[in-house]
Amino acid sequence: MKKPFVLIAFALLVTVSGSGFSVLKAQSPVNRDTLILAAHEIINETTYCGLVTVDSLGQPQIRTMNPFPVKEDFVIWFATARTSRKVREIKNNPKVCVYFADHINAKGYVKINGTATVIDDKELLVRMKRDYWNGIPGWQDIFVLIKIVPGSIETINYKHGLNNNPVTFKAPVISVQ
Repeated sequence: MKKPFVLIAFALLVTVSGSGFSVLKAQSPVNRDTLILAAHEIINETTYCGLVTVDSLGQPQIRTMNPFPVKEDFVIWFATARTSRKVREIKNNPKVCVYFADHINAKGYVKINGTATVIDDKELLVRMKRDYWNGIPGWQDIFVLIKIVPGSIETINYKHGLNNNPVTFKAPVISVQ
């Protein structure tokens, strides 16, 4: 008796459309422009992000970072102490991941996989200077820049209908190489 009931319930669940159960429908192909717009919205509304590097033992290491404003090309810039672990890790393995999310408002997230380069250029550092660095004696000798060139952008943005695939749970992603 339970088996036919379960089959009928499943059949109803799959065939119901226009309701909350319609999430079982296949995800439509992602529109590149929509994903780019949706990703920029989340990034621009997020003050901090997570930067993931890989240490010398092959373990991922994440830390909270305050990126410079991200431009249209999704190149991400950070400043950090030249003696930091992340600088050593990037020099050893430049493959990184940056994660932006607003979990308070549940808007979605952006995950950018890319290649990082440590930039030791004092003129560029001075041009990108943040006001609060004035309180750090010798900041020009302490900081270096990290530049991340994106390879792929994965985005969930509920406002724009960018959700996980209901079957595979894979999020919409585009290549930017």
